[in-house]
Amino acid sequence: MKQLRRSRDNRVLAGVMGGIGRYFDIDPTLVRLAYLLIALATGLLPAIIAYVVAIFVIPDDTPTYHVIDEDRDDAQRS
Repeated sequence: MKQLRRSRDNRVLAGVMGGIGRYFDIDPTLVRLAYLLIALATGLLPAIIAYVVAIFVIPDDTPTYHVIDEDRDDAQRS
């Protein structure tokens, strides 16, 4: 299942645009250009606020580690 996450590989500031580009399978550069055009058309302050909110709302793309319970694993083998 696809999840929207901030990119750790393709980031300029916080990875928001890289994550959006990966989610929609488009080039993040195009997402950045669209964001810039929208920001200029609507005024910079709403775009800056939306970006800051996105930084806190969209989770970071951190690797997920699974803890293996060795005692439970040994009990299942016997």
